[in-house]
Amino acid sequence: MRGVAHESSTGDGDHYFTARPASAAERRTIEVVLDGRPRSVHTAAGVFSPGRIDLGTQVLLRTVPPAPSAGDLLDLGCGWGPVALTMALQSPAARVWAVDVNERALDLVRRTADDLGLTNVVATTPTGVPDDVRLAALWSNPPIRVGKDVLHQMLRTWLPRLAPGAQGHLVVQRNLGADSLQRWIVEHLGLPVDRVASAKGFRVLRVTPT
Repeated sequence: MRGVAHESSTGDGDHYFTARPASAAERRTIEVVLDGRPRSVHTAAGVFSPGRIDLGTQVLLRTVPPAPSAGDLLDLGCGWGPVALTMALQSPAARVWAVDVNERALDLVRRTADDLGLTNVVATTPTGVPDDVRLAALWSNPPIRVGKDVLHQMLRTWLPRLAPGAQGHLVVQRNLGADSLQRWIVEHLGLPVDRVASAKGFRVLRVTPT
């Protein structure tokens, strides 16, 4: 999982379950645009797309509505944190859960959040989110390449935790099964799903519980 994790750019898959945070020598900072402004963020090898905001996440962030101003917000499979950090910048009164199984990624999110003065980010493994938390929003570039069984279990776990009236947004590459995933969510989770954007080979799916 990139929460659960994406396939790494080197193809070795190490960042799926990297337990050891990056050392000072391994960490680096890059400048990216988050919430409309350049920001310095921490990255390292062993996490997904360490050199830039990947294309799918860019499409997602251009498509989603502004994050809710309050409540619990989730970035599922946060990596080094572009989605969670955007949520936190937009909604300082909300609590943002940056969830991943990769401890290296979580450490990077914490470091960047600290540098940016974001006290509302909780970077944690999936088990660190209390069971009674209901989500005001879920944004995710999910780890399609971990396989359908793992991906489906992730979505079974987290999409039903959306509060009534909340929205979940998923970005999925078209040629990696975006349309079949949309059908699966409807058929197996009973949740309404709309395709709200299609750009650069990616679909953005909006899940809206009733």
